[in-house]
Amino acid sequence: MSAELLERLRQLDACSVSDALDALGLTGAVTGIARRSGGGVVAGRVVTVALAEGPAPAGAPKVHLGARAIEAGDANSLIVVSHPGIDAGGWGGVLTQAARLAGIQGVIVDGPLRDVDEANGLDFPIFARATTVRTARGRVHEVATNVPVTIDTVTITPGDYVISDGSGAVFIAADNAEKVIRTAERIAAKERLMVEALKTGKPVSQVLGADYEDMLEVMP
Repeated sequence: MSAELLERLRQLDACSVSDALDALGLTGAVTGIARRSGGGVVAGRVVTVALAEGPAPAGAPKVHLGARAIEAGDANSLIVVSHPGIDAGGWGGVLTQAARLAGIQGVIVDGPLRDVDEANGLDFPIFARATTVRTARGRVHEVATNVPVTIDTVTITPGDYVISDGSGAVFIAADNAEKVIRTAERIAAKERLMVEALKTGKPVSQVLGADYEDMLEVMP
C-alpha cells in the first residue's frame, strides 16, 4: 500500500496536495522552505533529525549529525532536519554524498544548508529555509533521530508522507495519506480540464469564475 501511495503522490505536485489538505480541513503545508538543489517533484516517507544549538553534551555519542538518519532510510525515504533559528549548516556536502549513495529521495532542512554547489553538481534534491557557509562543528549537535519534530505549526512524525517541489513542502500524516492523495488527484484532474477549456477558447474569466472558487469542493 505504501509503495502504491508513493507512486501516486509522485505524479502530483505540492500545490495540489496543499489544496487537498485545505479541502479536507487538514494542515501540513509549510512556507519559506525553498529548493536549493536538484529538480522536479520528490516524495517519500519521513525520517527525522532533531538538532539543537551548541556542542554536544559531555559524554554524548560522537556521531555526526544526520548520519543515523541516512542509515535508517531507504530508497523511499526523505530526510527532514529540524534546525530552526541556528546560523550554521544543518546539512552539508559529505552528508549529501552519503544520502545520494544510499538512495535517499531528498532532504528538507528547516534551517540553513551549506555546500549548495556540491549538491547541485550531484543533482540531489535539497530544500532549505536558507543557505550558509558556516559549519555545524561546535555550533550544532544532534538531539535525536526519528522523533516527532515541528516545522512552523506542523508536527511531523517519522513515517509521514511528504511531497516537495519548487513551490514548497507539504506533509501528510500517514493515517490521512490515502484520502489526501485521492482528493489531490481529483483537484489536479479538475485543473487539467480548466486548462483544456482555455485552449478551446473559453474566456479565462468564465473558466476561473465558474470553477476556481469551487475547486476545494472536490471531496472524497
